[in-house]
Amino acid sequence: MIENKIKTLRKAASVSTVHDADELWCVIAGSEELVNNAAYEAILDKERVKILCREHITNKESFITQKFDFLLLYGDVNKIRDLTSISKEQGGAYIKIAPYYMENEPELFLVVGPDNRIKKFMGDCEKNHLKFTFLLEDKTTGFIETDVYLTSKMPSVIRKTIDPLFKMADIAISTVLISVDKDKERIKELVKQNKLFVIEFNKFLKED
Repeated sequence: MIENKIKTLRKAASVSTVHDADELWCVIAGSEELVNNAAYEAILDKERVKILCREHITNKESFITQKFDFLLLYGDVNKIRDLTSISKEQGGAYIKIAPYYMENEPELFLVVGPDNRIKKFMGDCEKNHLKFTFLLEDKTTGFIETDVYLTSKMPSVIRKTIDPLFKMADIAISTVLISVDKDKERIKELVKQNKLFVIEFNKFLKED
């Protein structure tokens, strides 16, 4: 019970620091079009916000290739709010990362991928008794682009009929921020096994 109260207090503190901070990190994930729109707005106001990285990610699930984009930003809290509004309106996922987490957590892992794989990854961590702290999460509500890679071997008439049915799919993409410590190497292995994209946040910022 005491541990739960501590977690509640820490969560409340993190929320307050998001509002108090002048600058934040932000993650936006979703369709290529959505991320293009957010990136465009960031480029237009580059004095207030910086694009730290962008990735185009593809995942094969059964006979379907899922495609989505991921954007990591840092900048003025008001500009970040504008960009997250774009993400929300267009069905994207976003999380805002306050300096609080950098100052109070040992190592931050930013994990992005299809929601079903994120859930499996979390379950695998629990089954293996790995220590991590779940901090922030959001998932997309819009469509992402998909391709049926088996149709390339089909006759063109059949391919033209099937392709449009799978071109856009209602597949949730999740962004998760977790704090890890001693088990980080094993957790990285599980990320790879579940075919997820990960940024070691602390290491990334040092390199940047």
